[in-house]
Amino acid sequence: MHDWEWSYHDYRPEQERLREALCTVGNGYFASRGAAPESVADAHHYPGTYLAGGYDRAKTEIQGRVVENEDLVNLPNWLPLQLRFADGDWFNPDQVELLDYRQRLDLRNAVLEREIRFREPGGRETQLRQRRLVHIEHQHLAGLETELTPCNWSGSVEVLSALDGRVTNDGVERYRGLEGDHLECLETQAVDVDGLYLKARTRQSRLEIAMSARTRAYRGEQPIDLDARVETEADQIKQRFQLHLDAGQTVSIEKLIALYTSRDAAISESGLEARSALTSLPRFAALRESNALIWQQLWRRFDLELGLRDDDDGRTAAILRLHLFHLLVTASPRVMDLDAGVPARGLHGEAYRGHIFWDELFIFPTLNLRLPEITRSLLMYRYRRLGAARQAAREAGLRGAMYPWQSGSNGREESQTLHLNPRSGHWTPDESRLQRHVSSAIAYNLWQYYETSGDQEFLSFYGAEMLLEIARFWASIATYNQALERYEIHGVIGPDEFHTGYPDREEPGLSNHAYTNVMACWVLCRALDLPEHLPNERWDELREQLGIQRDELEQWDRISRKLRLCFHDQDVISQFEGFEQLDELDWQGYRERYGDIQRLDRILEAEGDSPNRYQATKQADVLMLFYLFSTEELERLLTRLGYPFHPEMIPRNVDYYGSRTSHGSTLSRVVDAWVLARRDRQRSWSLFTEALESDVADIQGGTTSEGIHLGAMAGTVDLIQRCYAGIEVRDQRLWLNPALPEELQRLRIRLRFRGQTLELDISHERVRVRAISPETETIRLWVGSEACALRAGETHEFERKDNPAFVEAP
Repeated sequence: MHDWEWSYHDYRPEQERLREALCTVGNGYFASRGAAPESVADAHHYPGTYLAGGYDRAKTEIQGRVVENEDLVNLPNWLPLQLRFADGDWFNPDQVELLDYRQRLDLRNAVLEREIRFREPGGRETQLRQRRLVHIEHQHLAGLETELTPCNWSGSVEVLSALDGRVTNDGVERYRGLEGDHLECLETQAVDVDGLYLKARTRQSRLEIAMSARTRAYRGEQPIDLDARVETEADQIKQRFQLHLDAGQTVSIEKLIALYTSRDAAISESGLEARSALTSLPRFAALRESNALIWQQLWRRFDLELGLRDDDDGRTAAILRLHLFHLLVTASPRVMDLDAGVPARGLHGEAYRGHIFWDELFIFPTLNLRLPEITRSLLMYRYRRLGAARQAAREAGLRGAMYPWQSGSNGREESQTLHLNPRSGHWTPDESRLQRHVSSAIAYNLWQYYETSGDQEFLSFYGAEMLLEIARFWASIATYNQALERYEIHGVIGPDEFHTGYPDREEPGLSNHAYTNVMACWVLCRALDLPEHLPNERWDELREQLGIQRDELEQWDRISRKLRLCFHDQDVISQFEGFEQLDELDWQGYRERYGDIQRLDRILEAEGDSPNRYQATKQADVLMLFYLFSTEELERLLTRLGYPFHPEMIPRNVDYYGSRTSHGSTLSRVVDAWVLARRDRQRSWSLFTEALESDVADIQGGTTSEGIHLGAMAGTVDLIQRCYAGIEVRDQRLWLNPALPEELQRLRIRLRFRGQTLELDISHERVRVRAISPETETIRLWVGSEACALRAGETHEFERKDNPAFVEAP
């Protein structure tokens, strides 16, 4: 394993869908799965191309109810390139003898490569090499290069290149009972002598997608004259031509495409732009070279260098770079000019229908410390949907802004009302829309972005308004319990989606959910702090615009001091009121019966039972508090609420919930590894390596093929950069307090903090910090308990061994 590539050295049809997801290439504007050009959607393959923000809605009747779902649409397929050698069949790796097979994702240069040497039944041996890219700078362009070398024969090859509009959303088995036909083809035509053009439109959102392709062949640098025949159909267009091949001589076929949509800026009409692009397309090699340059610049910002004690053949570094790669495939600098969010499953498949959840909470920290401008643009996706969040709150009889658990095109709630359990085949109610904590995650994200970047303009004109409206929402949903002299929040669900209600109640939702209430307290505190961070004039304008009076601010202050938390066993924070009264689960018995019990909720439902009856969590959402907040911050919050806090509470809560978690979410191991980092480094590293393998090993048994888990991928990078490196941004300062596991001997990374680029070199013995950017202001830095002012060009080194400044928290 090379630490700059992700590769496979055999062909396994049953793994193709997984590999297609992991070998997706893209640029933030659109992405294409790593499906082979000759493949079609079937049991083993699923070609898919997805546009950021490219949604469409469709209705389906289920159990007598009409259900409407919004999908990230699978666009027309630009990949088809089929080959037929001499008088043989169309090339299919399932029907030839594979002498050698290699597939390689070149992470440094963002090129997907495939090399196959095969023998046909007649004895002909042929070498095939393909390269594919989606250009990171020229966001509308992509290309496929195919090199053919006949090893022991001479003769002809027939080439069929196509644009195929006969695609549907059919990539997730449990959705197949739902309508997935989103496209209607509008036109197909030939363009000049070697161009193809197809235009389609989504049925409900009326999004137009225009795609053009140019296919040419070359011997060396010399183009080959092609006598191409075009076949035009209503929903696809094909181009056929013959090539003569000489034994030992290589012929290359280049297929370059341009993709435009009616959502694009600075265009006249999408079809005109797509057709015009064909006249100025360069050779594939030129595209590959310019694409590599931009990716190398990105890697200078995003790469991290690991010094591992044990030689793992570069696997850990390769997986981390694969995770960073897919983060940039989904959220590259190209999104700065788009109205798009971050789908939880990337632009890599159709799971979760391409919706945006709370996974930004795990994704933004990596962007904040590298290219915060990307975070800003993704936060603007939320700001533009503030009106929809206000409307949702009003419809619920509340004030402020209530953001949806699942968001798509316009910010309405896209969560399903029914959920299919593939284990039982039952459609059951889906109560996940009650995860109101997503609003707090948005507030947390915008505040972390502001603290890291110092972007006063964003906070003043966008972030503050969102924060105030989210605070208003929490104040309106809280009710006062006169007997307890506490404010309570009822009818919500936390990140642990196993618990959607109480076992003896029909009404869904939980009361006094700890994570929800503490986050609500934090939001109210940050809203009350805003006058310290805004110019007086802007604060006065916001109060006028939003109608915020002094008595409302006073009410926020009271609620922030009196929200109710529940405890049991002295200092264990109850996940929600009554959690400790639920039955204990026979964990060992279920593991013996089922083996993999990550999705315990589906197992119990298939048995006619429910996780609502048990102290069993999908992910321990109490531990999210220790993930998001430092010990000092959490102590301030609980003290403000009037509850005792001492650091020894943390390990007690970690142990309690750690033994009651199925890790049914890929995010669970990220959180658990984080909270164990300073107490049990060996266990933390073990959980980190499990989280690292979540997608590449598809530990959930088939879910990665439907789209990668971007939050978990970014979360593993964040474990290295912020948890083990001990990086924290708080009170407009940068804090470093590393806690490297024994397996990680050294870590080198670059980050940006308030305009200054810093180079960190961290080991068990010392921390070296160098400020790179010239002409920037001095930043305030704490390393351990040592403070320093770091000016541009300066390097500070801090010894860690036997240094009392580095006292580690429990």
